[in-house]
Amino acid sequence: MQTLERDLDLTEIINGEEVVGPSPFRKHQDVVFNLADIIRRHVKTAKALGKVYLSPLDVIFEEGINRLQPDILFIRNENSGIEQDWIRGVPDMVCEILSPGTYKMDMVVKRAVYEKYRVPEYWIVIPELQSIEILTIEGDRYKTHSIAEIEGMVTSKVIEGLQVNIKDVFED
Repeated sequence: MQTLERDLDLTEIINGEEVVGPSPFRKHQDVVFNLADIIRRHVKTAKALGKVYLSPLDVIFEEGINRLQPDILFIRNENSGIEQDWIRGVPDMVCEILSPGTYKMDMVVKRAVYEKYRVPEYWIVIPELQSIEILTIEGDRYKTHSIAEIEGMVTSKVIEGLQVNIKDVFED
């Protein structure tokens, strides 16, 4: 039973403090699965570029200091050494789908953690605005690489050839 409890643990450690988030709403899960499916299909057909994972899966940047559970993450084949019991190291892409009540956590706190460890690409998805912003690390800071709201395409710098029509992400 203890394994099952650990598998369902939504606890993150952010800057040394335990943070327990609520379970996501249904709409959040729809968006997670739509986007993950789009990314996964692309990654599999484009010469098996790497692996896509969904939360809850711990990404341990620094044991006891920063252990996060991004909604979606991608690891290139050449970075697969970080795929262990959990993910131990820096994924190539992380994605957070914002929910009511998680705006500050995802846009400020988690962004700062991802930036600190130089995660190459950070996707911020806001279902209420039907928007996706893709940030890429330049120097020590994130800069907007691609953004779309309500309609249009976003492109990844990290996942070779990936273009996402945002209407496909927000459909029911």
